[in-house]
Amino acid sequence: MIKNIISRIVARKAQQEFSRALRFEDGAPPELPSCCDEKPRLLYLHIPFCEELCPYCSFHRVIFDESSAKKYFAALRREIGLYREKGYKFSGIYVGGGTPTVMIDELAETLNLARDIFSIKEISVETNPDHLTAKNIETLQRCHVNRLSVGVQTFNDELLKKMGRLEKYGSGEVIAEKLKDTQGALGTLNADMIFNLPAQTSEELNADLDVLLDLKVDQITFYPLMVSSITRELMSQTMGVVDFKNEYNLYKIITRRLETDYNYSSAWCFSRREAPIDEYVVDYDEYAGLGSGAIGYMNGVCYANTFDIKKYMKLLEDEKLPLMAARRFDLPDRMRYDFMMKFFSTKLDLATLEEKYEGRFAKTLWKEMGAFQFARAFRYFSPYLSLTPWGRYLWVIMMREFFIAVNNFRDYCRKEAGIE
Repeated sequence: MIKNIISRIVARKAQQEFSRALRFEDGAPPELPSCCDEKPRLLYLHIPFCEELCPYCSFHRVIFDESSAKKYFAALRREIGLYREKGYKFSGIYVGGGTPTVMIDELAETLNLARDIFSIKEISVETNPDHLTAKNIETLQRCHVNRLSVGVQTFNDELLKKMGRLEKYGSGEVIAEKLKDTQGALGTLNADMIFNLPAQTSEELNADLDVLLDLKVDQITFYPLMVSSITRELMSQTMGVVDFKNEYNLYKIITRRLETDYNYSSAWCFSRREAPIDEYVVDYDEYAGLGSGAIGYMNGVCYANTFDIKKYMKLLEDEKLPLMAARRFDLPDRMRYDFMMKFFSTKLDLATLEEKYEGRFAKTLWKEMGAFQFARAFRYFSPYLSLTPWGRYLWVIMMREFFIAVNNFRDYCRKEAGIE
């Protein structure tokens, strides 16, 4: 009973805070200043094209068109060049979508360009099960991709059918076999899963876990269902009503089954060994967002590129950055952002954050830290504050609400850009 009350309070407060934080400022589009420091940053590249549009997905994506996609990749390479001209340096790349591997040769050319001009140490790419082909894997190997994240979602055929994925990607058995064949080809193979789908039972979730544990996949990311307001309405027509009543119970099943063989890379990511994760916001304090609809965070400024793909390409043809909107976080908001993201890795180095904020971190966030301490969300194990099992779930709630807020922002921007 008490935990239910606490979880509802955390969810409601998170909704309010993230809604406020993602109100981008009106006025002239933001400018990207030149850079002369050596701060480690991540280069996020967004590929918005998909062969099929899944009903539960709130990301910026459109139906694949080969001609448009080819022009888009060329524009993306021009955008990478503009960041280089402004002096930015990157040590990691994350390619998301959409379906980044929709044109593997164009993706390879883009990755090779970035590797030529930046000192890239790690590359993570998202893909779908039907793109796990010999040609694609060999191409990614040549590009030095060391992590491949595959959108599986579930192995349950009935759920796959409701999600519109069964016909496109095959049965759960077929997908599992593809994962088995791909395991070991790259440094880390990640299976992207979803829990708390409408009407999903604990038996169905356990069956998914049985498959994953049998495959011994390198890494498993188990996202809670987190859809925008518009997508929630669409899902109610195709899969059923979205709610969070059973989310905690399902999360406990996941952690109980996985924590014996896996370590926590985040509150919802489980790894057999140290490896990059989908939530690059945990590992990198700053990241640049490139591509139509990409969101970046640098120098305390959260900014977004235009969601209008034709406008995106036209601006880059004119050698202009396609920036659309920005919001500058004040110092307390920057601290709250770090508090949430660093704790999401399940532990927070308080001394490092005190040094970063010149001794003002705990003094500024004493209310937030006190509230979560009262809720028994974390304990101190030198030199870290570490989340308790209950605390990990509270962070799942907060990150769920964070991404829902981002998805609502994406829906707004897509509507403004005239994209259905």
